[in-house]
Amino acid sequence: MNVLMILTSHGKLGDTGKKTGFWLEEFAAPYYVLLDSGAEITLASPAGGLPPLDPQSDVPDARTAATERFKKDDAAQRALGNTTKLAEIDADGFDAIFFPGGHGPLWDLAESADSQRIIETFIAEDRPLAAVCHAPAIFKHTKGPDGKSLVSGRRVTGFTNAEEEAVGLTNIVPFLVEDMLKANGGLYEKGPDWGSYVVVDGKLVTGQNPASSEAAAKELLKLLERL
Repeated sequence: MNVLMILTSHGKLGDTGKKTGFWLEEFAAPYYVLLDSGAEITLASPAGGLPPLDPQSDVPDARTAATERFKKDDAAQRALGNTTKLAEIDADGFDAIFFPGGHGPLWDLAESADSQRIIETFIAEDRPLAAVCHAPAIFKHTKGPDGKSLVSGRRVTGFTNAEEEAVGLTNIVPFLVEDMLKANGGLYEKGPDWGSYVVVDGKLVTGQNPASSEAAAKELLKLLERL
């Protein structure tokens, strides 16, 4: 199993002067679910190299068994520090993709032509793809084979408007994930704020928030095992 994980390269939280990036739990938990299953994992990002880490994802309250394991894993840290540039990625080399969230994807992956190219190739060939929390931002411009929004008529989830309000960033982010998915025709679903909630629609897996990252990776793994 060859799995591609695509992380954000965007590290600025709008005009606030604060930092953002990828959310550590949303990378670490899926990384180990997939690695421990025997998957070969390739890490990529728009700019290549070390993706920016959202500092809020590494405060004590946000730490988990997976993030602590990552902190002690030299091989994983080296891999993260040397992500491949997204423009150099050939979608045909992979069986599945996982997009970790964090606020960064709202700015770069949502608008990335390379991300769109890879996603549309995967969907056209009915290969598994997963995105968690803010990472469903990748569906802002992506199209299905019918030319409609990729999420049109499909069950999806992602970071809720209420969760964004709770972290005080409703007026900072370029768009709200929940609103965008609905506007694109997605059949948006959600569970309780901050609880694990994952939706599987065919080969498309989406998770609502950081707590959903491990469960989303396990659902992606189930799809991979059926290939």
